[in-house]
Amino acid sequence: MRVDIVTIFPEMIARALDFSIMARAREAGAVEFGVHNPRDRATDRHRMVDDAPYGGGAGMVLKPEPMTACIEAVAGPGAAVVLMTPQGEPFDQPMARLLAQSAQMVIICGHYEGLDERVRHSLVTHEISIGDYVLTGGELPALVVIDAVVRLLPGVLGNEASAAEDSFARGLLEHPHYTRPPEFRGMRVPATLVEGDHAQVRRWRRKMSLRRTLRRRPDLLARAELTDEDRELLAEIAADEVNPAR
Repeated sequence: MRVDIVTIFPEMIARALDFSIMARAREAGAVEFGVHNPRDRATDRHRMVDDAPYGGGAGMVLKPEPMTACIEAVAGPGAAVVLMTPQGEPFDQPMARLLAQSAQMVIICGHYEGLDERVRHSLVTHEISIGDYVLTGGELPALVVIDAVVRLLPGVLGNEASAAEDSFARGLLEHPHYTRPPEFRGMRVPATLVEGDHAQVRRWRRKMSLRRTLRRRPDLLARAELTDEDRELLAEIAADEVNPAR
């Protein structure tokens, strides 16, 4: 996969991609990164990429000429051109999976009051928000999207099952995790996990996943595709709530 980032702060992006899974993915050949500054496409002496909005008002707007020239220079045929904006569609795991199927993803980091609408209309294929809040720029949201997408590419994670078992990968929050020692500050690892019965471990993990989702994100549970076993486990969870000593 090819990932290109259009940003007026290229060092901020490039530095972050030199660490952890992103660096390993690039070294393994699973992804290529390109970071592009639209200032390099500006034609005036001061390399301006923003101007005052028509109609007046506070703030500045990213100009169409350098932004368009930069995007068109890097976006190949069929590329997913993503604009990071608080007005965009909420980013989630299904969208990450969809973007991971693209041969190329071009991410535009918004700034100031936004991007000239003509660029949005003519070049952008996806508008994405990572939450209902406003940041100073699109660089941090872009890195969130890149991380979520790249880790889904084949060969990126050491254990391919990891991505499939993550929270949201199957519509629910993930179960709790434990490692050695078996007891820490008076808290013991659940007996089911140390007894070696794989069927019971699987069942326990599913039950804990359902319980955590029910408590923290019931909206996800309402949309999840539940099996008959899931419904049995939810009944057990409800009974546990009524009788904790059960």
